[in-house]
Amino acid sequence: MSSPDPMPVPMVATFPHPGRQLEQAYRELDLALNGTDEQRKALGTLRTLPRPWDPDSLARVQLRRELWDWLEAFTIWLNTEYVWDVVGVVPYCWPQHPHLVRELAVLADQRRRAALALGSDALEEWHRYALPAFIDRMRQRVKNHCDDGHQQWPVKGRHSHHLSEPATTARAQAFAQDVAAHQTRPAASQESAGPWLRVVDGQTIDSGTGEIVDC
Repeated sequence: MSSPDPMPVPMVATFPHPGRQLEQAYRELDLALNGTDEQRKALGTLRTLPRPWDPDSLARVQLRRELWDWLEAFTIWLNTEYVWDVVGVVPYCWPQHPHLVRELAVLADQRRRAALALGSDALEEWHRYALPAFIDRMRQRVKNHCDDGHQQWPVKGRHSHHLSEPATTARAQAFAQDVAAHQTRPAASQESAGPWLRVVDGQTIDSGTGEIVDC
């Protein structure tokens, strides 16, 4: 008796799609960019529209929840479809790395936009520049700190020193001295300095106004 045929496996996995509210946020951004004046007016204040590539702009709880779910699916997809060498793997603890959270949001957004383009140029740009640049930056920042489990922030000690009272006071004094120096500096007025004159082709020209001056 012959064994049953194995289940067919696709050669590539499908790019994960954002959730419903994220898709709505993208539709609103598209209207803000390409819609009519009436459509843009209906959106309200455009600068407050949620921008999924910038997590800071997402105030609604459900929208943020969908973003994290999408980035989790995107990270799994990215590691599966594009990473062969272990040094390029996005670490499992990426939510504990703010720099990775922010970069993955941008990388996912650019990949989504490239897939919607009517030509392959945008996707080629993503392959050639966006993805390799992200992996290089991740290698430089994470290195092998989280190979055996998430590690504490390596610069935590220096950051604590930065926030310490002596360091904070020293910076505040430097700021105050700079402001005081500019407050006491005499401001040269145009009237006291007089017009700047030069001779061009036998005529005296006011360099400030460009007018011919009768000396």
